[in-house]
Amino acid sequence: MGLLDNKTGIVTGSGQGIGRAIALSYAQEGAQVIVSDINDDMGEETVRLIEDAGGTAAFVHCDVSDESSVKALVDNTLKHFGKLDIACNSAALSRGSGPIHQYERAVFDQTLEMCLTNTWLCMKYELAAMLEHGGAIVNISSNASLRGQAYNTAYAAAKAGVNVLTQSSAAEYGARGIRINAVSPGVIRTPGLEKYFEEQPEKAEGLKKAAVLNRLGEPGEIADAVSFLCSDRASFITGQVLSVDGGGAVR
Repeated sequence: MGLLDNKTGIVTGSGQGIGRAIALSYAQEGAQVIVSDINDDMGEETVRLIEDAGGTAAFVHCDVSDESSVKALVDNTLKHFGKLDIACNSAALSRGSGPIHQYERAVFDQTLEMCLTNTWLCMKYELAAMLEHGGAIVNISSNASLRGQAYNTAYAAAKAGVNVLTQSSAAEYGARGIRINAVSPGVIRTPGLEKYFEEQPEKAEGLKKAAVLNRLGEPGEIADAVSFLCSDRASFITGQVLSVDGGGAVR
C-alpha cells in the first residue's frame, strides 16, 4: 500500500530536479500523475521514468504564467483521469539577482510572476476542481523566504508571498476539505545547483555547509515531504510551511 493509492495528482515544473522527484514519488506512492512542464522533452522523459518503474503518468504542456494554459492543464487532468485529488505547485523561475538600487523593474515583475502569481493561478483552478470532494495542495517555497536573502530580494519576496498565500488559502478552504501546505527547501542538489557550482566553484563549499547536517539535500528528500503532506497521514496538517533543509534555517 502506498501513501497516495487511488489518488490523481498534478506536479508543475516536473521536467527535472525537485519537480521530477515529486512526480516520481507521487507515482511510487500509488498516485496517477499528470506531469507538467514548459519543456516537452523533459516532461515526457519524466513520464517515461514513471512508466518504466510501473507507474501511471501522462504529460501535459503548461506555461504556468499563462492563465489559459493553467486552466487547460487542470481540464486535461480531469478529462484524462476523471478527478484531481492532490497537486504540487513546483514550477518557478528567478529572473535575476543584484542590489535593489540597480534592479530593473521588469526583472522584478517577471520574478513575481514566475514565483508567486503562477502559484496563485495554479491554485485557482486546482481548488475549483477539488471543491466537491476535497484534496491537498503543496506549494514549493524556499528558505530564502524565511529570513531574506541579500541580492536575491525579488525571489525571496515572491516566495514569502507563497508562504502567506498558502496560509491564507488554507484558512479559506479548510472547511471545504482541502488542505494546503508549503515545503521550503534548503540547498538541494539539483541540475541548476550543479551548474551554479560549475560556474562559481568558490561558493560551493559554503553552500554545502549551509545545513547543520553539513551536506546538501537531495530532491527525493523534498519529494518525500510533499508526498506525506498530500497523504491521508497528514490529515490534520494545513496552513504550514515545512522547512526541509537539514537545519539550515536554524544555523
